[in-house]
Amino acid sequence: MVPHLTTALSGPLLELEQRFLAQSAWIEQWFRASWQEHTPPFYASCDLRNAGFKLAPVDTNLFPGGFNNLNPDFLPLCVQATMVAVEKFCPEACRVLLIPENHDRNLFYWQNVARLALILRHAGLNVRLGSLALATPVTIELPNAQSLLLEPLTRRGNRLELADFSPCAILLNNDLSAGIPPILHDLNEQTLLPPLQAGWAVRRKSRHFAAYDAVAREFADLVGIDPWRINPAFAVCRGLDFRYRHGEEELADAVSRQLAAIREKYREHDISETPYVVVKADAGTYGMGVMTVKDASEVIGLNRRQRNRMSVVKEGLQVSEVIVQEGVHTFETVRDSVAEPVVYMIDRYVVGGFYRIHTAREKDENLNSPGMEFKPLAFETGCNLPDSSENPDAPPNRFYAYGVIGRLACLAAAKELEATDNYEAVTLPYAMRASA
Repeated sequence: MVPHLTTALSGPLLELEQRFLAQSAWIEQWFRASWQEHTPPFYASCDLRNAGFKLAPVDTNLFPGGFNNLNPDFLPLCVQATMVAVEKFCPEACRVLLIPENHDRNLFYWQNVARLALILRHAGLNVRLGSLALATPVTIELPNAQSLLLEPLTRRGNRLELADFSPCAILLNNDLSAGIPPILHDLNEQTLLPPLQAGWAVRRKSRHFAAYDAVAREFADLVGIDPWRINPAFAVCRGLDFRYRHGEEELADAVSRQLAAIREKYREHDISETPYVVVKADAGTYGMGVMTVKDASEVIGLNRRQRNRMSVVKEGLQVSEVIVQEGVHTFETVRDSVAEPVVYMIDRYVVGGFYRIHTAREKDENLNSPGMEFKPLAFETGCNLPDSSENPDAPPNRFYAYGVIGRLACLAAAKELEATDNYEAVTLPYAMRASA
């Protein structure tokens, strides 16, 4: 069954959803025109927060790792969207090298890789898996009697290959948090998806949300709403060293300014909730380097455990820059647990989604943390086909609103990648990134 959503169905968000439904033809035309000017990423996922008075993205991932959590009924939609993406980026592709993360124990992630490989094969591609971390082949056994063969990569001139496999295209499902390894540089004879600047060696959340701010303002003008309703405000704080408490005062000032701005918006919209912000590393994922703050004093004099948690993210990278992002409450629950929707996209198409669930977290806390539900309940209906005969709170219509916001984030990611297309390649040796 479709999960029960506890969002108040008579509040302002219902009006927002009604507006999306009433203007869906204009919205789809606007997206179609936007995609003619901007090329969407090969794939993406977007974490949303539904506060009842606000529906906004809080994170956009360009190396999504949860395809195994999508409803199996959406597999044909995933395959069709993949065909469109492949024809756009590399129309002659017949062999694809899929490069996953360097996990060795996370079976849920490997189930995601298996599902992604299945989607690619159904799209007519010969798929093999290559690892950035292996010198010899390794077989990973999955719980459902499947297995994955990971093989070491070989560089031959300007091509990346396996011992007996020369791919037309390379699909990264590795976010390059540890830096860009030399083996991936200058692959000018093969199509690399996503491009290297999509990895965390180059990418910054602040650039993404700056692009999203512009997209949200344009879209809000189209549908006639306050852009704040779909846009989390943010600020950037640089030059930090959490280990030695450098930059604490500057961070506290940034938090104070953001909280004051949120309080003003809450007064404007007659909202009684307690404002909060989320301080998160400007580069990185997996919910690391994140803390929730309701008062500026909370970032002064962090204890050692808190400083350690904020100072290092995935691959041991040190945090010196953070964004101070407006916190968006979630008023959705699944089985009495706090939940947030995650929307998945391939090319410009929404291909499904699921709920991230956490039994030990509250509506104003980060759910992407240890203890979260690793098998979230998949959406039973898609985000693509609203039903005007149903109420706005009916699942197809509520999920349509999710799909709209997810696509806005995807459009922002497209603009973000365009803006960094001529980035200076990270030249530190790959093995040095984690200790730099």
